[in-house]
Amino acid sequence: MRRLGWFVGWILLNISSHIATSPTSWALDKSVDRQGIDARVLQKPPYNLTGKNVFIGQVELSRPTRFAVDKISNKLLQIDRAIVQPYEVFFRDGKAIPNKNLDDHSAQVAAVIISQDKIRRGIAPDAKLLSSAYSQRRQDGQPEACLAAQYVARQYNSTVRAINFSFGELLSEDPRPKPLLDGNALLTLCVDWVSNNYNTLPIVAGNQGKGGIPIPTDLYNGFTVGFTREVDGIYRQVDRGNLIDEPFIDRNDNGKYDQGEVFSDLNKDGKWTAGVESPIDGRRSLALLAPGNNLKLPTLQSKFKNVNGSSFAAPHVIGTIALLHEYANRQVEAGNWSIDARRHELIKAILINSADKIQDQGDGKILGMSKTILDAFGKTWIDTEAYTSRNIPLSRHLGAGQLNAHRAFLQYQAGQQLPTSPENKSLENIKAIGWDTNIVEVDKYQDYIFAKSLEADSYISATLTWDRQVKLNDKNGNGLFDIGESFTDEGFNKLELYLMRSQDTDISQSIWSSVSQVDNLQHIFIKIPTTDKYKLRVVFKSPQKNSPSQRYGLAWWAKS
Repeated sequence: MRRLGWFVGWILLNISSHIATSPTSWALDKSVDRQGIDARVLQKPPYNLTGKNVFIGQVELSRPTRFAVDKISNKLLQIDRAIVQPYEVFFRDGKAIPNKNLDDHSAQVAAVIISQDKIRRGIAPDAKLLSSAYSQRRQDGQPEACLAAQYVARQYNSTVRAINFSFGELLSEDPRPKPLLDGNALLTLCVDWVSNNYNTLPIVAGNQGKGGIPIPTDLYNGFTVGFTREVDGIYRQVDRGNLIDEPFIDRNDNGKYDQGEVFSDLNKDGKWTAGVESPIDGRRSLALLAPGNNLKLPTLQSKFKNVNGSSFAAPHVIGTIALLHEYANRQVEAGNWSIDARRHELIKAILINSADKIQDQGDGKILGMSKTILDAFGKTWIDTEAYTSRNIPLSRHLGAGQLNAHRAFLQYQAGQQLPTSPENKSLENIKAIGWDTNIVEVDKYQDYIFAKSLEADSYISATLTWDRQVKLNDKNGNGLFDIGESFTDEGFNKLELYLMRSQDTDISQSIWSSVSQVDNLQHIFIKIPTTDKYKLRVVFKSPQKNSPSQRYGLAWWAKS
């Protein structure tokens, strides 16, 4: 039933699809350009970023064709007409089976990232996409998908920077006795283990469609992507096809299900149930939005089909990651950055922190954001519970906002800036925009003091990310997941993020904070009350859940 569950979800994504052999326009022209994620500018001088020599991964039930591997590809296309050409293709943990496990869906997902067509370019056309299919039989499911993800992550000395998961499994098909969206499905645990073990960032297409395909959208070490549709030609409103973390239509905005509100009753008990219709503990699984409506993408035969869904939003993120890593490679090779700049926790923080929420009015007070992103009812991030609560880092409807590749690049380009040293606690050293990846010890903190005053009524955005720890129960001691083995959740340490005046010493004096107890992510987006000197403080509170030393990624953006 696992394959059937995915197939039903996929059909729902494509119910309005139609074929066009010679399209007059291609939706990536919008979704990748300024009307969408604004990545086209990065492909042009002076940046010239195309994802060159960056390895990225794709795991799905099936895969795209590969020229010289699949005869069907050779018959239908000449090499110079191939729109999608993965660098390598696999089946689970080995070589791809020629002419087997092929489908349009995987080819369309890949096209968003690596289309080499001169007119219809993908986001990172020169990236090296490694694509693996995992499903061959009806009963194939989470273990087989885990095997494929692990195999992709291990390629080329584990230099695969991110992996796209545009598929999912129904909660009803999970073999646990009473399955919940608690992060403990085998595939969810596997994805987090792979991320931590191989330093790769998993990007998961959001739960959507009637009934949804939620596993592994409840992951921790990567993030889930929802999809937006166009409003007046601009991708900026959440599409109603998303379920994500919004299982019911919250008509009275009280943040909970009330009798009469519409929702997808997955367990057929007549009420909204945490852990079934959404993740447990009120946790938000959605982190970013990206364009995913009315995209015209190529089939295996290089015809074009209109498609919708988060399946095609997620690869917008993967393509952006490839561009960032190409830039990082240049900086590392030039001796400007250390290899720590490639940490997956950091890239996660960069992408989330630079997302569009509210359009800047031209004075820089809203950090140069290019679009106002709306939920299904036309409300903005400022209207969400995340804006007014220190305990909720992400919006249930909007995550942190919509991906903006250009702003992510500017965030990343600002470079690493270190915290104040113990030897000189009065050092004011960080610029208005920057990032760091570092370690904090239990019951200790790291301070980042802005060198210049921050302007009153301007916003500050800051994002802190770190990993939960997952243990492989390795029966045969080979250090790899094998079918029949399992994982154990070892939890995540409690890190918190504070915005304080530079002269204050106690976190009780903080201007604002993000102190979620159920997330391994903290996010601040708030107005600066008065022009003054400020600092960010990363705190590791006891008791430790696992290691007494915690690696983290931190990104910030303010107006000085």
